[in-house]
Amino acid sequence: MSEQLPSGGIELSPDEIEALPARWSFCWTPSEVAQQLAGISTPWYVAAGWALDLFRGKQTRAHGDIEIAIPATSFPEVRDRFPGYVFDAVGSGRIWEDATPEVLAAVHQTWLRDPATGNYLLDVFREPHNGDTWICRRDERIRLPYSSIIHHTQNGIPYLVPELVLLFKAKHLRRKYQTDFEATVPHMTSAQRQTLAELLACVHPGHPWIADL
Repeated sequence: MSEQLPSGGIELSPDEIEALPARWSFCWTPSEVAQQLAGISTPWYVAAGWALDLFRGKQTRAHGDIEIAIPATSFPEVRDRFPGYVFDAVGSGRIWEDATPEVLAAVHQTWLRDPATGNYLLDVFREPHNGDTWICRRDERIRLPYSSIIHHTQNGIPYLVPELVLLFKAKHLRRKYQTDFEATVPHMTSAQRQTLAELLACVHPGHPWIADL
């Protein structure tokens, strides 16, 4: 994915950005997403804040949306699970409604929209990969088999391992992300903490979290 923005799309106004939380207020839970994707052949996992809650075994805070990630080439298989819905591509404050293949190739984020209500239900990250090997979008030197980065809850919901979730959150030191870090690290194994420290040193040298690990 080039991440060079294609032509077209809608630049969201401040009012439209402010209205997004309401449009996401009916988004699915991880359990509901798992039901929708039951039996699908492609690897997928819950990402971001919800993944940390699945790792800890309980919901610890409110989530304004829900994100999952899939191999980019598997998107058609996921899209086919949602007839009657529309996927909008998103990037840099713009939305491309019912995105074309050209737009999908340029950005990685895709929002599933209910055209009847305009509400968003699911955020799908289409991630780089090489076959069964996941490639980190932030640093392509980081390549891991999907089998090592996806864990499952007791009832089978797949989620991204916490060390990688926190690596993505480390780019922006928002208060919410700092809280996620502080709440998650005590539950991580020493090996997971060491892995996170090594990844941070690679992607974000000198990051303040490294000293806390």
